[in-house]
This record gives sequence, structure tokens and C-alpha cells, in this order.
Amino acid sequence: MKELLTLFLTFAKVGVMTFGGGYAMLPILQREIVENKGWATDEELTDYFAIGQCTPGVIAVNTATFIGRKQKGILGGIAATLGMVFPSLVIISILAGLIANFAHLAWVQHAFAGIRVCVCVLIFNAVVKLWQSAVKDAWGWVIFLAVLGVSLFTELSPVYCVLAAAAVGIAVQTVGGKKA
Repeated sequence: MKELLTLFLTFAKVGVMTFGGGYAMLPILQREIVENKGWATDEELTDYFAIGQCTPGVIAVNTATFIGRKQKGILGGIAATLGMVFPSLVIISILAGLIANFAHLAWVQHAFAGIRVCVCVLIFNAVVKLWQSAVKDAWGWVIFLAVLGVSLFTELSPVYCVLAAAAVGIAVQTVGGKKA
């Protein structure tokens, strides 16, 4: 029971400290899950992010579910998921009543503009950390550049990019004996 409470509280901490959505949570998740708790490696967390991106729902919630399940099975997955969403439910319930009354005020609009800039930096930091654990060799560069090109110049679903990248990774491992 103590471990389930720890899962809930750890993910509630991440949920309450993070503004800007799933991608803004990635650096905080990395610090809490990999560095502080040791529940996953950087590589495992990157895998969870990738799978979480391809499955329905919010990436941070999906990641919490994966990590909770890894730690304490189905109940761990439920505890981590509830911990991740609980702060948002409380905060959004309070804000929903207030925001309609104050959204027209200039200082509120300026505050949101500042928050958006901050979220961009948080997302950039997450990308840099993911980059360091994902693009390690020539095949990583090939996959990166191919997916970047496809995502910039087409409307192809990210799911297809992830599936194609997985297929290339399997092919490279099978044929060349190297990790992509």
C-alpha cells in the first residue's frame, strides 16, 4: 500500500508542478522518474514517451500508467494515473469558474502569453534530453532526418512515422547487428 501511495504522490507532484500539457511534463517526469526514483532509465522513459504518443490519451498520463504498471502491476498503473490527473482535475475545476470572468482582462492575457513562452522552453528542454538518449549513431540520424522531413512536409500521422521508425530499427538490428 505504501508503494501505491508513493506512486500516486510522485505523479501528483508532477501533475501539480507542470503547466502546458504533456510535453511540458517531460523534463519533470525525467527528473522524478529517472533521476530521483530510479523507476526507469532514460531509454525506457523515451520508449514510454514514444508509445504514449502513439496511444490514445495524454502522453504524460500514458507514461504514468506504464511506469505505475511496471512498478506495482495494474494497481500501480491505476495509482500513478490517478496521481497524474488528480491535480489537473482540481485546478481546472477551480479555474473553469474563474477564467470566464477574468479572461478579458489585459493582465490575464499577458500572463497567458508569458506562460506560453515558458512552456516552449520546457518543451525544448525535453526535446534536448530525448535527443541525447535517442540519436546516438548514423542510423539514429537517418531515422531522425527522415521523420523530420515527413513531419514538416506532409500531413502523415505520427503513428505511421513511429511504426516506420520501429521497422527500420528492427531491420537495422537484424541485418547489421547494431542498435539503431
